[in-house]
Amino acid sequence: MGKIVLITGATSGFGKAAARKFGANGYDLIINGRRTERLAELAAEIGNKYNVAVLQLPFDVRDEKKVFEAIGNLPDNWKAIDVLVNNAGLALGRDFFEEASLEDWNTMIDTNVKGLLYVGKAVAQLMALRKQGHIINMSSIAGKEVYEKGNVYCASKFAVDAISQGMRIDLLRHHIKVTSINPGAAETEFSLVRFKGDEATAQKTYEGLTPLSGEDVADVIFYCATLPPHVCINDLTVTCLQQANTIYFNRDPNS
Repeated sequence: MGKIVLITGATSGFGKAAARKFGANGYDLIINGRRTERLAELAAEIGNKYNVAVLQLPFDVRDEKKVFEAIGNLPDNWKAIDVLVNNAGLALGRDFFEEASLEDWNTMIDTNVKGLLYVGKAVAQLMALRKQGHIINMSSIAGKEVYEKGNVYCASKFAVDAISQGMRIDLLRHHIKVTSINPGAAETEFSLVRFKGDEATAQKTYEGLTPLSGEDVADVIFYCATLPPHVCINDLTVTCLQQANTIYFNRDPNS
């Protein structure tokens, strides 16, 4: 087999774009997601188009037992994972702290923090045996600066930042690279999920902007993953030109 990349949350957004990018460049893929039909469609598309091997791994990253079973029981030839794109994550709701949904909070923490930890640990154990590998944790600009009504989503991404720093230190002895990538405004299914299917509200997020696309972020992920062996980008924040941080935007489309 060639080089292997495992991508969580591969059925949409950054994960789907990254799967196509790595497949186009000859990587064999392990793709994960909860939506089995979408996973099968993506596997068929990439396998047929790029003539690479694609292994489907359907599980919910929130399920600790299933994560460790699925990764621990990979066929031996699939265990030599070169790159993990730890991408599964979401935002739910944008509410003032005292008005927010506890269910939303729990889902974000279970997915963005605990799910990332479960997958990261399971794959890091395999990489440590080989003394090589690269873990790319998908964080957010929201992990650098808190904004109004971002409370727990921001907290979950601040946690990803801290976890990435801790992994980088602890996995140093195994020659494992760890990178945190922090995108700003990007037009994927992200806002539609956040606003629970409210398309009008989701679209307002991008009014007056040319936001990042999934493909833009996939290019950044791939760049980080294909640098020389002695080079590691520890932390990278990427936004569209019209965004300075979580608060300041230039929404004038004619500027």
